[in-house]
Amino acid sequence: MIEIRRSDERGHANHGWLDSYHSFSFADYYDPEHMHFGPLRVINEDRIAGGQGFGTHGHRDMEIVTYVLDGALAHRDSMGNGSTIRHGDVQRMSAGTGVMHSEFNASEHEPVHLLQIWVLPQRAGDQPGYEEKRFDDADKRGRLRIVASPDGRDGSVTIHSDASIYAALIDGAEQAALPLQAGRRAYVHVARGALTVNGEALAAGDAAMIVDAAAVTLEQGRDAEVLVFDLGALNG
Repeated sequence: MIEIRRSDERGHANHGWLDSYHSFSFADYYDPEHMHFGPLRVINEDRIAGGQGFGTHGHRDMEIVTYVLDGALAHRDSMGNGSTIRHGDVQRMSAGTGVMHSEFNASEHEPVHLLQIWVLPQRAGDQPGYEEKRFDDADKRGRLRIVASPDGRDGSVTIHSDASIYAALIDGAEQAALPLQAGRRAYVHVARGALTVNGEALAAGDAAMIVDAAAVTLEQGRDAEVLVFDLGALNG
């Protein structure tokens, strides 16, 4: 079964310096039908104006993955980490027992466009942690490249959850497929471009929620950049 959610069905908040679309309930956007999908809790598509960002604030018991689409994001945290991530970089921060951090556009003039993803951990109270890896376009061209996983396999960042995240660039005749084990579900988020997912046409910002399927198939892409989540169950 596949359920499609279109880009314009997401929550939206424009604060001037921040233009954000919420795939799941977040902040002032509440949608009881879209609280989470398995352990996937948040996908926020954020555009942050030059010189702006999120001042120091706290998180706990959440796996936070940041995927930059355009521009650069500067990160600082209470664990002593400081870095600037760009398109191709995947950052993982495990909030665990508690961490403080800030995120700012690294440019004073150009916007930064990113996806911030929250995944519920398998257990509470772990030690906080941080990791980042780079995945060039060639790694994702015409294939599903694992970028986050519970065991850090194939050079992915490690998230402490029953979830794996894949990224793909699909264009023209390129195809990619992800087999799903029985009882697993998949969530597909189109970051940009357009393509078909299991025969359904999706455009930028659209998502597909897939259950009881043998595989996720991506094809007929038009400059598409896609994230695919392989998820276990959590509270249904």
